[in-house]
Amino acid sequence: MNVLTSVPALGKESGGVFYLHGEDEFRKDQAVRALVDAHLDPGTRDFNYDPVRGTETDAQALASLIGTPPMMAEWRVVVVREVEGLASSKHARDVLLEAARKPPPGLALVLSCTVPSGSRAKFYRELAKHTRSVEFRAITEADVPGWLVARAQEEHGIEMEVDAARALGAAIGADLGVLSQELIKLADFVGDRARITSADVEAAGTRLPSQNLWSWIDLVGSRDFEAARRTLPLLFDQGESGVRLTMLLATQLLRIGIVAEKGSKALDAVLPRHQKFLADRVATQARGWTTTEVDEALAGLLDVDRLLKSSPHTDEHFLEAWLLGLRVRAEAA
Repeated sequence: MNVLTSVPALGKESGGVFYLHGEDEFRKDQAVRALVDAHLDPGTRDFNYDPVRGTETDAQALASLIGTPPMMAEWRVVVVREVEGLASSKHARDVLLEAARKPPPGLALVLSCTVPSGSRAKFYRELAKHTRSVEFRAITEADVPGWLVARAQEEHGIEMEVDAARALGAAIGADLGVLSQELIKLADFVGDRARITSADVEAAGTRLPSQNLWSWIDLVGSRDFEAARRTLPLLFDQGESGVRLTMLLATQLLRIGIVAEKGSKALDAVLPRHQKFLADRVATQARGWTTTEVDEALAGLLDVDRLLKSSPHTDEHFLEAWLLGLRVRAEAA
């Protein structure tokens, strides 16, 4: 991966100061490794590569590393992980900001950081202002299937079916490091077939939930309310909560509402990058809904949300009642 071209915010020029921040440690680390590989010649790497942690170094040592010129090569790379460990030292902040404003010739300084809450916001804003800055936000579970499909193609040259990606995401969660390892195993498992199906995910040894969460959301979107009601207990047996299911249902209904009112192009325009694959699926589901029905369903979910937070009844009780109401209205119509 050439991070200088695959991440537009980093630009195409080599060298200078790169500031990688956000909660997604996996993608930050991938970008750090790619930047190191893009700047260093393997033959002189040992002379020109210094990785340190902000929690284990000080301003004086950092200034010395930054000021050392490359040896027998075009670039010298200094990687500082856990930059937040230096933020409490004014001297260290000054060293980093000075390098950011005026990088020494021949230096590629890579700063990796998770900005703590209640932090020195001005320092981090200044870093972002004077560097090539990219934020790696934590990926959501809704993004996982799209991320898996893209990574399977980009890293392994393999097509991963959306349903297979959803199944793997439902089983593993949003830990990209674990998901990446599972993809490697699946790529080896399918071999020259170069296509990963849901059956492959299960056959490769992944323990799949008895009810796939995303397939269940699709049942509601497709107006198969009775099947959704019947399989609802399985989701609660797997540890799902009423609040989380209500939130996911509301999100899906809002997507359907956008298509019903403004068309599929409007939905595609607002979907995040790793959720673009949903556009066609939601458009198909939206054909079964009117905007009035979407509004009524969302109003019902709002009541469910209030009851979940105030009533002694079980979460399952309120969602089941909501699904029964949708079924009754659909049959009457």
